[in-house]
Amino acid sequence: MMTSVDTDLIRVLGDPLRLQIVTLLARETLCTTHLVEETGAKQTNLSNHLRVLREAGVVETEPCGRFTYYRLKPDVIEALAGQFADLAAAARVNADTKRACP
Repeated sequence: MMTSVDTDLIRVLGDPLRLQIVTLLARETLCTTHLVEETGAKQTNLSNHLRVLREAGVVETEPCGRFTYYRLKPDVIEALAGQFADLAAAARVNADTKRACP
């Protein structure tokens, strides 16, 4: 069964803009300016979403002069993917298991 930390991560990634940010960061490390250009989101809105992703441990920052670059932490995504794979495997094994009604 998933823990509260896992459901928090799912909630964090469930936002469409945050999922778009994660998808972009999976391809390359980007600064806020790049992410504004790619997503069309306002800088303040984007910064709030990046803060949520950073606090959830999904991205990490790298200062570079007056810019801050964001990088996806693949281990976090892999761990979540592994938990979903475990759920899928359990569903296959238990496909014929049915609880009787009272």
